[in-house]
Amino acid sequence: MTTPSPALPPSGGLALWNLGFRPFYLLAGALAALGMLGWVAQLAGWLGAHTYVRGPLWHAHEMIFGYAFAVIVGFLFTAARNWTGQPTPTGAALALIAALWLAARLLVLTPWPWPAAAVDIAFALAAAAGLARPLLAAKNRRNYFFVALLLALGAANLAFHLAMAGLATFPVQRALQFGLDLVLFIMVLMGGRVIPMFTANGIPGSKPERLAWLERSAIGSVLALLAVDALGAPPAVVGAIAAFAALGNAARLALWQPWRTLSRPIVWILHASYAWIALSLLLRALAVFEIVPDNLATHAFTVGAVGGLTLGMMTRTARGHSGLRLEPGRLEIAAYLLLQLAALTRVFVLLLLPGQYLNAVIASGLFWSLAFTLFVVKFSPILLHPRLDGREG
Repeated sequence: MTTPSPALPPSGGLALWNLGFRPFYLLAGALAALGMLGWVAQLAGWLGAHTYVRGPLWHAHEMIFGYAFAVIVGFLFTAARNWTGQPTPTGAALALIAALWLAARLLVLTPWPWPAAAVDIAFALAAAAGLARPLLAAKNRRNYFFVALLLALGAANLAFHLAMAGLATFPVQRALQFGLDLVLFIMVLMGGRVIPMFTANGIPGSKPERLAWLERSAIGSVLALLAVDALGAPPAVVGAIAAFAALGNAARLALWQPWRTLSRPIVWILHASYAWIALSLLLRALAVFEIVPDNLATHAFTVGAVGGLTLGMMTRTARGHSGLRLEPGRLEIAAYLLLQLAALTRVFVLLLLPGQYLNAVIASGLFWSLAFTLFVVKFSPILLHPRLDGREG
């Protein structure tokens, strides 16, 4: 459905610092669009790199601790106000936290490792403190663990920087995997909260189900995967847990009735992206037995699941918190389709035509970058202007 949105108000001042989703969605979208182009240029040999973090490590680090972390913080700062009725960081406090994030993204492109690491960790601490304050004030114990998860992402980032400096006994890749596993856990957790609710609210006649034992299995298996990755368990153990997690999360998704969502792009993008979670876990299990290359699982998750779910959540929550109808326009639908095309190209072209590696990666990167360019073009005025209904935020 492509119902046009109401026009934005001609004036009203800058609203960028009114609520957490505004700066962090805008910054994340810009990083996704420009950062992927930078990585494609590096991979194709069009750009040299003389920076602290470079090449595949820079690409992986910025996807996890740059892009995904920004979206998570923007979402949690916004959601926590609804959960608690308490103010979350706004104004100068929000601008300072966003400035730490931006400074960290710039510093990893310099030859100065310690300032980059210090600012990167300072961002995680500031974000955790910004979330903790309203939760503690409201005694909202149900969501305290989100503060712990932000601190855990900061710890994974610190582990990355220590490994880069040669001060850790574990490889850099383990720190990155721990960060990816944390993002996976957060997405599985939040997906279970919001996707069935959005489906029931947005699809007449749908009855998404949640079975308590299946919920515990789907979430618990992902938590177990995080633990065995952190401990460096044998590949067979990791593969078995990944297979169990794939089965549990696929069954979970089936109960949400994804086939009913095809007429509502703002809902089907969430279901399609969650399916990439189950697929990425299956590919990870298959990689243990050398049936598929191990990097396919990583990119099924990062491109298909992280890219799709965050884009879907950003467009929906930005519309909802800006007083707009929850009906995406043509640019948003095009962005959803481009993200799915990026994931399909990155995973299945390489699976079926491994000799086309470079062409497939470049094409996937361009699809991804174009999707987020469309997001930035469409949502920049929305994120910068006050709500249409005049409400706070």
